[in-house]
Amino acid sequence: MSPKVKPIVNRGPHRKGFTTSILHCDRQKNIEHGSLHKPIHNSVAFGYERAEDLAAVFQGKQQGYAYGRQGNPTVAALEDKITLMENGVSTVCFATGMAAICATLLTLLRAGDHLIASSFLFGNTDSLFKTFRQFGVEVSFVDSTSTGTVASEIRSNTKVVFVETIANPRTQVADLEGIGKLCGEAGLLYIVDNTLTTPYLFQPASVGTHLVIHSLTKYIGGHGNVLGGSVTDTGLFDWASYPHIYDQYKKGDEQKWGLLQVRKKGLRDSGATLSSDSAHMLAVGAETLGLRMARACENAMAMAGYLGSHKSVSRVFYPGEDGHPEHDRASRLFGAYGTILSIELADGVDCFRFLNNLDLIVKSSNLGDNRTLAIPVAHTIFYEMGPERRASMGISDGMVRFSVGIEDEEDLIRDLEQAL
Repeated sequence: MSPKVKPIVNRGPHRKGFTTSILHCDRQKNIEHGSLHKPIHNSVAFGYERAEDLAAVFQGKQQGYAYGRQGNPTVAALEDKITLMENGVSTVCFATGMAAICATLLTLLRAGDHLIASSFLFGNTDSLFKTFRQFGVEVSFVDSTSTGTVASEIRSNTKVVFVETIANPRTQVADLEGIGKLCGEAGLLYIVDNTLTTPYLFQPASVGTHLVIHSLTKYIGGHGNVLGGSVTDTGLFDWASYPHIYDQYKKGDEQKWGLLQVRKKGLRDSGATLSSDSAHMLAVGAETLGLRMARACENAMAMAGYLGSHKSVSRVFYPGEDGHPEHDRASRLFGAYGTILSIELADGVDCFRFLNNLDLIVKSSNLGDNRTLAIPVAHTIFYEMGPERRASMGISDGMVRFSVGIEDEEDLIRDLEQAL
C-alpha cells in the first residue's frame, strides 16, 4: 500500500505537505547569507557585547547560546525540523537515541518512582531500564499490545509509561490509542518511541502522547552515516502538576517546563551533545524521509508476501500481513506498515547458511539504512538477554530480521529467492 500522509503544518493560508514543510523549514527563519540550509556552526563558545546579556542567556531570561554542550544554531535548526515533523512544541537533540532516552528519564524520574514499560522493548532500552532498578526506580515490563495489562500495573508511585510503536524484532504494535487515553485519565507521563514508524507514518501526538523519542540514526538520518537522538514535547502534558520539576525550571511557558529541565539538566549533566556536523547531516537526510519511507514500505510489503509463501520460511512477522495480530490496529493508525520484518526459518534451515547465501542484502546491524540489512537476531542484538528471556519474547534461534531499504523490488526478491 502507498503511505497516506496527512498535512502536519498550517503556515499562512495553505496547508503544506510533509516533505514540502521539511524542505523549507530552515527558510522560515533568517539564514546567514541566504543559504538554503542552516550552516554548520562549530563554535563551542558564544560571545556577547554586554555581560548582562550573557547572564540573561544563562538564566533562561533571554534567547541565545551560552556553551556548545547545550546546543548551537545548527542543532537548533534540526530541533525545529523535528518539532515540525512531530507537530510538537519543542525538541531537544542528543548524540544518540539511547542518550535521549537515558537523559530524559534520569531527569524526570527519582528513586522510589515506578516506570511501566513494554516487555517488547529494543534490547538496549530494556537493558537501560533494568539498570534503573539498581538506582531505586521500580520497573514493570508488560504486554503493551493490551491497555488492560498496563492498567493492571499502575501504582500510587507510577510516573511514566514508555512504549514503542512497532516492536523490534517481532513487530508487535502497542495499543497506542488505549494507553494514551489511560495515561490521560491517570495523569501519567506517556512516552512513545516513534523510531520505527517515523512521523511520516505516524504522529504519536494524535493518540495523546506527551513525549516522543527518536533514534535519528535510523530513518530520519536514513543513510547509516551519522548518530543522533531526540525527544519532542507535544504540548499535551500538564507539567505544572508533575512533582519532579525543579524550581529553577519553573519559568516562562508551563508547557515547556519538562523539556527545559531535560535540556538544562539532562543534556548538561549527561554531556551527550549532538555535534553540529552530525546535526547538519541529519537535517539533510530528513529532507527525503517521506520519499525513502514510501519506497521502503512498498519493498517490505513485497518481501513479506514472497517470504510468507516460501516453503523454507515457517512464519513472517510484519504488520502488513493479514494474519498479524495487530494488523487492523496498524492499518488504522499508520500510513503504512513500516520497513521492519522478521522471519522464522523452517526446521532444518540454518539461518547462518541462509544469510551467507545473500548477495545483495547486507549482513549488518542497524535499522533505517537505504540499503536492506539482515541480522540473526538471537545470536547478535538479543544475545546478551540469554535464552530464557529470548524465549519469553518469542525470539527463536532461527529468526532473521530485515530492515528493508530502497533497492529495486525485483532485485531484493531475486536475492531472497537464490539464497533460499
